Amino acid sequence: MAKDKDKGREEKGHSKLKGKEYEKELRKLQAELCHLQAWVKAKGLRIMVLFEGRDGAGKGGTIRAITERVSPRVFRLVALPAPSDREKTQMYIQRYMAHFPAAGEIVIFDRSWNNRAGVEHVMGFCTKEQYEGFLKHAPNFEWYMTKAGIILIKYWLEVSNEEQERRFEARVEDPLRQWKLSPMDLPSRERWYDYSRARDRMLEATDTKHAPWYLVRSDDKKRARLNVMTHLLSLIPYEKLPREKIKIPKRSNKGKYDDEATLKGKRFIPEKY
Repeated sequence: MAKDKDKGREEKGHSKLKGKEYEKELRKLQAELCHLQAWVKAKGLRIMVLFEGRDGAGKGGTIRAITERVSPRVFRLVALPAPSDREKTQMYIQRYMAHFPAAGEIVIFDRSWNNRAGVEHVMGFCTKEQYEGFLKHAPNFEWYMTKAGIILIKYWLEVSNEEQERRFEARVEDPLRQWKLSPMDLPSRERWYDYSRARDRMLEATDTKHAPWYLVRSDDKKRARLNVMTHLLSLIPYEKLPREKIKIPKRSNKGKYDDEATLKGKRFIPEKY
């Protein structure tokens, strides 16, 4: 099956990306993200990046590629669990607003308030009235966000039926991926077209000039990550700030003592490697 998928990509002009080539491009883009980070911090920008998509679309891997080499104090990841009983009594958007960026921050949402238009609607976690109300008012809410100075970027990762099935099967077999298999994953397979219709309706209602959706083909994880990073960097004008020349100071001998001897007999972990 993997060979068939690779052949299909080649027919479309997308040969399989080699590991070294991917790592080279990834490192280059991650370096640019570090430059962006410095610019955002210096200029006090507020940026939010939303990632939505079906289960298994590759949201987590894409987010990890973006955040791997940057500061968690600037790039903050928000992946909220199901709402608590208290949160269910609040205004729907309220629990998300608590995580909005302050000056000099880039907040990445691994699923966002748009969950109401997807999982919550398809799985019956909200009423029809709540669903319709969200689709009606979400564009206005996002307009206020952008008018307040927040740069809002929304990505939908689109995975094919065949690739999602392959990834779910890998989650079942691989102990390093089994934690990814959530109680929602299996029902989402059965309700593929319900999710497709929910996606279509969400895009139709919330794809606006002030907060457009950007769709990402994500069957090829590596290409999807590189494409998202490249696109993200293109949306935010930034400059490489000059860095002061740094000289590492030598250790001072003031107060010198044998600071290794004082550790003798302390509880070090076993060194098995």
